[in-house]
Amino acid sequence: MKKNAENGPASAKKTAPAKKQASAESAAAPAKKQASAESAAAPAKKQASAKSAAAPVKKQAPAKKPAVAPKKATAAVKGVAPAKTVAPRTPRAESRTALVRRARRINRELAEVYPYAHPELDFENPFQLVVATVLSAQTTDLRVNQTTPALFAKYPAPEDLAAANPEEVEEILRPTGFFRAKTKSVIGLSRALVEDFGGEVPGRLEDLVKLPGVGRKTAFVVLGNAFGRPGITVDTHFQRLVRRWQWTDETDPDKIEAAVGALFPKSDWTDLSHHVIWHGRRICHARKPACGACPIAPLCPAFGEGETDPEKAKKLLKYEKGGFPGQRLNPPQAYLDAGGTPAPPLGAG
Repeated sequence: MKKNAENGPASAKKTAPAKKQASAESAAAPAKKQASAESAAAPAKKQASAKSAAAPVKKQAPAKKPAVAPKKATAAVKGVAPAKTVAPRTPRAESRTALVRRARRINRELAEVYPYAHPELDFENPFQLVVATVLSAQTTDLRVNQTTPALFAKYPAPEDLAAANPEEVEEILRPTGFFRAKTKSVIGLSRALVEDFGGEVPGRLEDLVKLPGVGRKTAFVVLGNAFGRPGITVDTHFQRLVRRWQWTDETDPDKIEAAVGALFPKSDWTDLSHHVIWHGRRICHARKPACGACPIAPLCPAFGEGETDPEKAKKLLKYEKGGFPGQRLNPPQAYLDAGGTPAPPLGAG
């Protein structure tokens, strides 16, 4: 019994280290699992870090989207080449408010440069103005002014021109070009004035555009300058400049008239037309604009299309800005007071 008793505790003592070892191993097992888990997670961490490092590249992808114009921008400008829609000239977006302010400032600046701006067709009454405006198509106002004195001396009233011999009128109008078509128009509008309006030029747009050879442009010239009713004259100069200034991208004259008219008070329309047309004739030419001599260069998105050197640009100036007379033989007194000189009559010099 003693041996067994002694052997019992002894054997228990001997097995104790085994339990400790087992418990140590069991304790070590989670560490191993953790180590194995960490070792297994290590590639995942590396992969995650690699993904996080690559993440900024994916974020930059949307930057390519603005290269394609949005549908609204494309749809808003019908009839304009897609290239202009995708790549506009202005490097920055201009809000509607900023556009209105810039447009009105340009008009104020031009009003200071051309305080005497006026229609450059000689006329003494609405009849002479409507006839002269019809004749000004495809030629200069100067050429018309050199031609109309003989026409109005022979046919001073609508009744006279309505009963005129077309061949005699053609001979007078020959210097203006397209004289046969113009003869037909001025005789036709004179007859319409006599038959429909009692020999008087009507003062309403809807009546004026019914006359042969009279469109919206001619009608607004007559309304604004013979009747004092505001109107925008969209001639070739006006169209060119408002697109250069990015007031509108429209190419149709009626749409240009509506787009530009929305930028200004109605009371400014007639003088605005004079300012823009005068600037187009004297400085902002079609082929070689005198950018270096332009008073509104800081406000112009198209600066640099023409000559930027001030001395070279001065040589490109036309009419009185370049030392030459304007287009009227009988200009207003305000023009003469500002230093302008009358144009020469037909055949002079």
